Amino acid sequence: MSMSRELRARRQAAVPQGVSSATDIYAASATNAELWDVDGRRYIDFAGGIGVQNSGHRHPKVMAAIRQQLDRFTHTAFQVAPYEPYVALAEKLNRLAPCQGPNKTIFLTTGAEAIENAVKIARAATGRPAVIAFAGGFHGRTLMTLALTGKVDPFKKGFGPFPGEVYHVPYPTAFRGVDAKDSLRALESLFKTDVEPARVAAILIEPVQGEGGFYAAPFDFLRELRRICDEHGILLIADEIQCGFGRTGKMFAIEHSGVKADLVAMAKSLAAGIPLSAVVGRAALMDVVGPGGLGGTYGGNPLACAAGLAVLDVFEEEKLLERSVKIGERITRRMTKLAASNRFSCIGEVRGLGGMVGIELVDDRTTNKPAPALTKRWVEACVRNGLIVLTCGVYGNVVRILVPLTASDEVIDEGLAIMERSLEEAVAADAF
Repeated sequence: MSMSRELRARRQAAVPQGVSSATDIYAASATNAELWDVDGRRYIDFAGGIGVQNSGHRHPKVMAAIRQQLDRFTHTAFQVAPYEPYVALAEKLNRLAPCQGPNKTIFLTTGAEAIENAVKIARAATGRPAVIAFAGGFHGRTLMTLALTGKVDPFKKGFGPFPGEVYHVPYPTAFRGVDAKDSLRALESLFKTDVEPARVAAILIEPVQGEGGFYAAPFDFLRELRRICDEHGILLIADEIQCGFGRTGKMFAIEHSGVKADLVAMAKSLAAGIPLSAVVGRAALMDVVGPGGLGGTYGGNPLACAAGLAVLDVFEEEKLLERSVKIGERITRRMTKLAASNRFSCIGEVRGLGGMVGIELVDDRTTNKPAPALTKRWVEACVRNGLIVLTCGVYGNVVRILVPLTASDEVIDEGLAIMERSLEEAVAADAF
C-alpha cells in the first residue's frame, strides 16, 4: 500500500468530512513552486496554499528569519510581554497600506479574524450596526464572516441563523450580465428599502473576488463606492486577504483604482504560510477601541511577524510586483490563445489583474451557461498530470491560478502545458 493510500484511510477515520481537501495529495516537501508528495511524486503548484505562497514555498530569506526568531522565543503573547517584530511589521504596513494615514495596525491569526475585527472597529468608530457586503464574496467561516459571505454552498449551508444587520448587493460581474451601474442601482435601492445609510457602519468589498470567481471590480465603481461612503459617513473596508500582497501587480489590489480604504484586512501571503493576519486603518479609527477591546492570545505571533518582515524584504529585493505583472501577462496570453482555438470553445472568459488569473468554463458561449462538471474534470486531470490548481466561483466553473510569484518561467510554462493537455482530456471525456 502506498503512503498516500494509507494516509487517506487514516484521514477518513480521524478527520471530519467537513474539512474537505481539493486533492488527495499528501505533501512531504515543497520548494518555491514545486511540491512532492509522500510517495515521491512531483507536482507544480498553481494553488500556493490558496494564495498564501506569493513569495514561494520555503523562501531562504523567510526561513532564515523564522529560524533566527525561533532561537529567541516562540510566544509571550503581545498583550503580556510585547516584542519588536510586531512593532516593526506594523510600522512597515502602516506605510504601505492604501489608507489615508497616519495608520495603525493590529495583528491576528486568520483572515476571518481580520474581517471580524474590521467590523468591530467600524461599528465602534461609527456607532452604527449595519454592514453591506457583496454577492459572491468570501470573507471567512466564522458566524459573522459567514453572514458577510455571499455564497451558500458549501460555506453557509446548515449553519444559520447568522448575525443580523448584514446586507448584500450584486457584485459587478460583466460576464454574468451585472455591470457597475446595476450594482450601484441595487445599493441605492437597498438604502430605500432595507437600511438607511445612517445605520450603515461599513461597506466591505474584495477589490478582486477570490472564491467568488476572480472578478475584478471596475475602478470607476470603486471610486464611486468611495464617494458614496464619504457622502454618508460610511467606512470602506477592503478585503485584501487573497488579492493582496502583490497578487495583482500592486501590493494591494485596490491601489489600481487610486481609492483609499478606511480599513484594510489582510492575511494569506502576509507571512508566507505562518498564520498571520492584520487590520490596518486610519489611526483615528483604530484608536476608538479602548484597551483590551482588540487582540488575541496568538495574534501577531513573533515567528509570524519575523516571517512577515522577511516577506516584505523579498518583495522589494526580487521586485515581485513587477514579476506578478509579467506572470499574469504570460498566463493570460497562453490561455487567451487557447480560448481562440476551435478546440476550446468551452473557455468563456480569461480574466485577471496581474498574476491573479481566472479561466471560466461554459457549456455554451451564447448563453454563458456555467460548466462546473467539465471544470471539475479539468482540475482532476491536471492533478493526475502533475499540476495542483483550484476552482472557484459561485457555480464552481472557474479555474484560478495562484502560482507563487517567485516561480520561474520554465516552471510556469510547464504548468500551462499541463493545463492545456488536461483540458483536452477533460473535453474528450465530456464528448462521451
